[in-house]
Amino acid sequence: MKFTQSIKKNFQFRFVYNKGKSLANRYLVMYVIKNKKYPDSNRLGISVSKKVGKSVVRSRVTRLIKESYRLMEEDIQRGYDIVVIARSSAAECDYSQINKALLSLLKKHDLLTKKSDRKSVV
Repeated sequence: MKFTQSIKKNFQFRFVYNKGKSLANRYLVMYVIKNKKYPDSNRLGISVSKKVGKSVVRSRVTRLIKESYRLMEEDIQRGYDIVVIARSSAAECDYSQINKALLSLLKKHDLLTKKSDRKSVV
């Protein structure tokens, strides 16, 4: 990913949980907070708990979220910390459902650039 770094540390996740704004839909929950330290890039954290499924299922859901984000990355405003949490219903989703869910949350958070009022990439 060109413009995105990973959130890996527990204290970084907790900061976004505590201070960020959250919105949710059927498959995903998204926390977002403005990041003053990295104004030219985003930081993305993905959390998939054991409630979603066993390790194979969790890895698959993580890959689907990451790929969906990667394809939309150029259309997302920069300078934010974003944490995406998969709900247990995401275990049965295919790529198009995850992509639509992520796109709708990005629109609700108003993180898409104005030129990118587009449909989901399938």
